[in-house]
Amino acid sequence: MKRYFLPFLCLIPLLYAGCKKVPRKDYRGEMRQFVKEIATYARSQDPDFIVIPQNGQELITTDGAPGGPLASEYVSAVDGCGREDLFFGYTSDNTATPSADHTYMLEWVARWRDAGKTVMVTDYVSDTQKMEYSYEQNALQGFISFAADERNLNDIPSQPVQPYNHHNGNVSQLSDARNFLYLINPEKFAGKSAFLQALQQTNYDLIIMDAFFNDETYTPQEIASLKTKGNGGKRLVISYMSIGEAEDYRYYWKSAWKKEQPSFIYRKNPDWPGNYKVFYWEPEWKAIITGNSASYTQKILDAGFDGVYLDIIDAFEYYEKD
Repeated sequence: MKRYFLPFLCLIPLLYAGCKKVPRKDYRGEMRQFVKEIATYARSQDPDFIVIPQNGQELITTDGAPGGPLASEYVSAVDGCGREDLFFGYTSDNTATPSADHTYMLEWVARWRDAGKTVMVTDYVSDTQKMEYSYEQNALQGFISFAADERNLNDIPSQPVQPYNHHNGNVSQLSDARNFLYLINPEKFAGKSAFLQALQQTNYDLIIMDAFFNDETYTPQEIASLKTKGNGGKRLVISYMSIGEAEDYRYYWKSAWKKEQPSFIYRKNPDWPGNYKVFYWEPEWKAIITGNSASYTQKILDAGFDGVYLDIIDAFEYYEKD
C-alpha cells in the first residue's frame, strides 16, 4: 500500500479506526521482550509454567536469517514453538502448502527443533489420507502435530480414532508430549459440562483450549479434571491467548472503545471480525495481558493452566510491511 493513499483510507471506518502514526520500532525486539515479560511474570508464581509462541519463528535469530545468531534470551524464555499450515492449509484448507512456503517455514522451525525446543504443527486438513500424511511427515521431522479438520478449531476430529502416537504414560513437561489437541471454540458442544466431559475422555497428551467458556473463566477444579487422559495418564492443559491483537469479545474490551479507542489500538483486522491490530509494545496493552493481578495471564494462572499458547506473535510482520 502506497503512503499517499492513507489520507483517503482514513475515511473508511470499516478498515481503519483512524489515522495513527506507527512509531518506528524494532518490532521484532519488542515482541521478544513482550513474550519474555509474560514468561517472567508467570514463572514468578509457577516456575514450571510453559510458554509457547505460535508462528513468528523468525524471532529465533537476531539477524532475520535461519542460520543466524540465536536470540538466546528469547529462546530461553520459551519452551517450544507452534507453526500453522506447514504441510496443509496455507492457501486453503485441505490443500497442500505451496512448496516454496513449506520450505521457508520448515527451515525456520527446524532451527527451533535443533535448538532443543518442541515444535507443534497445526495443519488444516480433513481428508483422511492427507491427515495421515501430515502426521507421518511431521513425525519424521521430529515435530508433534495436530490435523485440524475445522479451521475454527471447534471439534475433536473423528480421525484418527486415537491420537497419533497415543500412550498411557504421564506427560509432565512439554518435551514429553507426543501429540496434542487444539480446540479453542466449543460452539459445537451442548454446554460447558458436555465440552469438559468430551475433553476428559480423550487420550491427547496436551490440550490447547481457551481460558474462557463464553465470558467465564474455568475454575481450577474444572481444569484439574482435564489433566488426566481417558486412559489414566497425566497430561498438560495449555491456555490460548492472543497478544498481537485485541478482541472485542474479551472481558477486557470496553464498549466505549468502538467510538474512542485507546492509544494502543491501531486498526481493525478486516479478515477477522472483532479483532484489532494493536501497538503491542505500549504499556497500557501490556498491562492488560500481563504483569499484574488483573491481567489476562493472571486469570490463566488462577485457573490452574500449565502454560500459555501465544497467538499473533507474527504481528511484527504487519508493522514491518506497513
